[in-house]
Amino acid sequence: MTPLDWLLHGQIAVGGGYLSVPEVVGNLFGLASALLGMRRVVWAWPVGLVGNALLFGVFAWGELSNAVAEPLWGQAGRQVFFAAVGVYGWWRWSSTRRDGGSPDGRAVVPRWAGRSGWLQLAVLGVVGYAAAFLALQRLGSWGPATEAWILAGSMLATYGMARGWVEFWLVWLAVDVVGVTSLLRAGYYPTAVMYLVYAGFVVVGFVTWWRAERRLRPVEPVPAPVPEPVRSRA
Repeated sequence: MTPLDWLLHGQIAVGGGYLSVPEVVGNLFGLASALLGMRRVVWAWPVGLVGNALLFGVFAWGELSNAVAEPLWGQAGRQVFFAAVGVYGWWRWSSTRRDGGSPDGRAVVPRWAGRSGWLQLAVLGVVGYAAAFLALQRLGSWGPATEAWILAGSMLATYGMARGWVEFWLVWLAVDVVGVTSLLRAGYYPTAVMYLVYAGFVVVGFVTWWRAERRLRPVEPVPAPVPEPVRSRA
């Protein structure tokens, strides 16, 4: 078996079972992307794209080859969206970097989404969940209600990261809570374990971005006091 064949189709024996090499490697790329994202490094996006390609192959092939009992088309579909938004995020962070980037030398300045950002997330979340649920139900995916949330929530979190919104970490936490149970029951153990790792990492990432936002927040100038007119004595 060539190294490429091993990467795409290899297995790692663990106890009485095995782990899929592309699933393990794809999640490692995902973790590396998350670490780079926490540090606000542009390379977070291309590294994530490699992981997306590997994981899409894992979940799509698992269904097409009948290798698993529970099809997770939502997990495969989210990799496609990750790739699309990853290209957008890569472009946006690179553009910001070329324009000067963050005062601390990173690619983007974290900021809160604000009322306008939350409205965008709410609209995208409702529309995305409804569309994902109908599509996954039609495809016969396992647990379309939970998978639709994982897919829609992943969309929101990745979009929020591309925009530099601190809240995207909180969306990821909600995705991880649902994702762990879903993946364990479907038999994708490496990815389920990675979701647990992500959950702890997400908390650290949120605190890191929150502190960076407070540190880099522009200080509004304090207006100088207007001197009172000098009254002449009669």
